[in-house]
Amino acid sequence: MDVKVLYNISYGMYIVSSNKADAFNAQVANTVFQITNDPVTIAVSINKLNFTHEFMKSSLQFGVSILSEETPLNFIGNFGFKSGRDISKFKDINFKILNSGCPVVLDNAISYLEAKVINSLDCGTHTLFLGKVSDSAVLRPGKVMTYEYYHQIKQGVTPKTAPTFIKEEISTTIKSEVKMGKYKCSVCGYIYDPQKGDPDGGIAPGTPFEKIPDNWVCPVCGADKTQFIPL
Repeated sequence: MDVKVLYNISYGMYIVSSNKADAFNAQVANTVFQITNDPVTIAVSINKLNFTHEFMKSSLQFGVSILSEETPLNFIGNFGFKSGRDISKFKDINFKILNSGCPVVLDNAISYLEAKVINSLDCGTHTLFLGKVSDSAVLRPGKVMTYEYYHQIKQGVTPKTAPTFIKEEISTTIKSEVKMGKYKCSVCGYIYDPQKGDPDGGIAPGTPFEKIPDNWVCPVCGADKTQFIPL
């Protein structure tokens, strides 16, 4: 089987959120899609190991914030490469608590939806949640970030718990990026390219890795500079 075929399936970039009593959690997801229009139903695939899965099973509701192309990598890293079991993902984040008690993230979002879980399907490592949309709003105009844009333009990587994670992806990415001066984050797989720098992190294009300030961190997962290895 040629796994590269799977790269041709289109996805978006979303923050899926939920609540459990008075606690909130959220994560990055790329498999959110509309199922029907009357009533409006959507589905999302969530890894059973993720903390958000526990919240959605408990409250039977979830929110979806649709991210714009301008969303910085460290914002995605906060929700995609860190666990709500260890940190409060909503700290210093603008969000809204809907009438149901479910939160939705407002920062970097162009719109949001809320859905009540009406069914679910056990898919082995993941659960596919089917939800009936109960609330939605457009926050501002903007271009939606696609998964392709996240990978090709933002140079983002895929968490291992994502439904679209492919084991060969890491080794393939490394092979294509092995050029003098590039460094890989040993935690999440992000590759620092001196030609592109890290504009969101204040590192101008053309900056060698050795010249990056010691307090710089991985724009995706927040790992410090010492956790990068040369390619």
